[in-house]
Amino acid sequence: MPSTPTATPSADPAEARARFRDGERTPTAGWAPGYAQANLIIVPRDYAYETLLFGQRNPKPCPIIDVTDAGSPHPSVAPNADLRVDLPAYRVWRDGELVDEPAEITRYWSDDLVSFLIGCSFTFETPLVAAGLELRHIAEGGNVSMYRTNRPCRPAGRLSGPMVVSMRPIPADRVADAVRISGRFPSVHGAPVHVGAPEALGIADLSVPDFGDPVDIRDGEVPVFWACGVTPQAAIMASRPPFAITHAPGYMFVTDMPDHVYAV
Repeated sequence: MPSTPTATPSADPAEARARFRDGERTPTAGWAPGYAQANLIIVPRDYAYETLLFGQRNPKPCPIIDVTDAGSPHPSVAPNADLRVDLPAYRVWRDGELVDEPAEITRYWSDDLVSFLIGCSFTFETPLVAAGLELRHIAEGGNVSMYRTNRPCRPAGRLSGPMVVSMRPIPADRVADAVRISGRFPSVHGAPVHVGAPEALGIADLSVPDFGDPVDIRDGEVPVFWACGVTPQAAIMASRPPFAITHAPGYMFVTDMPDHVYAV
């Protein structure tokens, strides 16, 4: 999904969600700096245990930070929010096929649905920027680059699929800093899973991401790959459950939780 032009990103989580509720559609990298963001997957109650188990068995790409009661759109990480309307873009899946990319999902909602919020690497981007690391997708106003890999996740019942990674170009002499800083946030993917050599992950061409926007890798930079919370969407495509709703990749849920809550 291409991003749409946006005004200055909001620094306040509630204001950001209000703007998305009013129809602003944009990737959320750089929004509400200092507050955690989250991936979203919503499944029928019949798939909830397997979704929980998939996250427990694959904590690097799928670190679960919140689970709602069936039928409730109100997460504990932002009690006044509504998961049906407070993200900038959603995806609706039937039998593993993408059937809609709406701005809100009230017409798809039912009391049978359970929502899972999964930690997002956008959460540790604020400390990366504070350390003087340019994040190209933010600097260019685009979406982070994301790729399916050749690394299978550990299956959970009817759910299986490959790990997805996000990629950020990092100057070679600052890779250790990026590893150290992101490694302080294990609840939101933590340290990278791979540095350099995209072919080792089964990625043939960095200029053609599976999700998000491509970015240039400049002289002296290396691609650094973090596990990504879009992994459940790859599992949906591979496993073909009858129904699911997710965020659009890069269009996250902005929580009320400060970043430091997820730091160690």
